[in-house]
Amino acid sequence: MPATPADVRSVALALPEASERPAWDMACLRVRDKIFASMPPDESWVAIRLAEGENTALATARPGVFSVPHHYRNSTMVVVALDAVDRDELAELLTEAWRLRAPARLRAAFDGAEAEG
Repeated sequence: MPATPADVRSVALALPEASERPAWDMACLRVRDKIFASMPPDESWVAIRLAEGENTALATARPGVFSVPHHYRNSTMVVVALDAVDRDELAELLTEAWRLRAPARLRAAFDGAEAEG
């Protein structure tokens, strides 16, 4: 079943100290005011910040799901087509993006809670 904009928000906003605040006409998901994902007004895709090189690797391997548009070519953002990705993979990507932007103490607390649960 394809992921939805509601899935993006439910997964992202369940992460510690995550919030949504718009910028550039996009719904921007943040941790401590650092953007880790964003959606355009039509909410047909989500751009997710990944580790260096991971965005282009995904876009090359699965171009029907992932892309790196020209305006993201100098960043680590990857565009994910919501109608082509499932919720579990989306959750994995959003969690990794959150981890890349969250402060070390917040990540450590999250990892400790994950290990206990």
